[in-house]
Amino acid sequence: MVSLLAGCSADGPGPVQTTGHRADSTWDLIQTEIFAGQCVSCHTAETSFGRQSGLALTPDVAYEQLVGAVPTNAAAAADGLMRVSALEQGMPGLLKSYLWEKINAPDQQHFYGDHPYYGELMPFGGKPLTNGELAFIRTWIEAGAPETGHVADPALLEDESRYEVPEFKPLAKPENGVQLHLGPFEIPPHSEREFFVGTPLNNEEDLFLKRGQIAMQTGSHHFLVYTFRDQTPADELPTPHEVRELRDEAGNYVLETLRTQLFQLPVFGSQWPFFDYAFPPGVAMRLPKDTLLDLNSHYINRTSQSTTGEVYVNLHFADPAEVEHEARLFALNNLSLALPAGQVTTLEREFLFEERTHVLQLISHAHEKMVEFRVELVGGERDGELTYIAYDWEHPPVLDFDPPLVIESGQGFKLKTTYDNWTDADIRFGFLSTDEMMILFGIYYED
Repeated sequence: MVSLLAGCSADGPGPVQTTGHRADSTWDLIQTEIFAGQCVSCHTAETSFGRQSGLALTPDVAYEQLVGAVPTNAAAAADGLMRVSALEQGMPGLLKSYLWEKINAPDQQHFYGDHPYYGELMPFGGKPLTNGELAFIRTWIEAGAPETGHVADPALLEDESRYEVPEFKPLAKPENGVQLHLGPFEIPPHSEREFFVGTPLNNEEDLFLKRGQIAMQTGSHHFLVYTFRDQTPADELPTPHEVRELRDEAGNYVLETLRTQLFQLPVFGSQWPFFDYAFPPGVAMRLPKDTLLDLNSHYINRTSQSTTGEVYVNLHFADPAEVEHEARLFALNNLSLALPAGQVTTLEREFLFEERTHVLQLISHAHEKMVEFRVELVGGERDGELTYIAYDWEHPPVLDFDPPLVIESGQGFKLKTTYDNWTDADIRFGFLSTDEMMILFGIYYED
């Protein structure tokens, strides 16, 4: 039930017919309708900017310098990005493309927070690309960035709206629900701060969550709402309203905070400053009597002055009589981890469902040795189809399915996760950062 932390969706690319624009291919339209007016003036071989970036976007060389080319930015190249990746379609191609990182203005907090050495968003000093232009380029990349053929509908370019940073303000309180509030709190200069606050709802009866909203002050990296597994030991539950820092003043992980994370289940959250998500009609998540939530806020401050963080959260509740399907959380967990010292290892594990299942959301969880986390469908006509992928262990993308992804009885998911154990010790499953995990979280309902 989380918004798209890395801008991913479950929609796949497909061939389309051109309508209303003259072009021989989707690539031609990108060149003539987008690059020519907003990029080529800087990205030519004769300009200092073109020489510095090593990228010219004039029609004679643009494709060969973009697609399959390693960026000159050292940080992006070290992260395994291509300027535009054509190795895989869909999410893998998008998440491996430096061009998308550089133009995706709506995700600018992720860009500057997670990738401070990637340079500036483009177009430099100008307005961001329109939402239609972004959608058009994204569809082209997800289709494998072909030089010929039509893979994106030119009608997308008719959307001339642009991303604008929304003004932070408190959310209006829900008519049937509760509002939670963190802050204001301080983030010291040149630092990041991540903490958790156990928050009891003090509900005397079961509640049904149908919608979640978040509003965050500028500078937030993410905000997540967790609940706890049913069998969590009482002494592992956090003290209500106590602020639990993830790291101490020296930057070391706080063991007590890490231990609590072992028992958490994600409910919803976002990297976007403003977020509003509702379950499909008739679907809601049960919050049992005396629910204890765990609120997780992460802020990054790259400036020389202290900044202020603040978060508002609205929980909207459904009338129980309106609930036809109860949304639940699953955690597909591979406990049999064995990562030999000094080796790259890929592990596979299948999980099958006994009942027909409607999946609403997927998010992976692993630690710092993870290189790639792939999820494929098992069984049925779509057997082997890539459904989810993550390259960032710390902030994996959250993938929402609308309509839900239907998994028939006897079908399921295959987790294929690659780890690079660069240490001189074998690694197994565990909750410390020196250990590893291989978990796929999801939100679903059954018929």
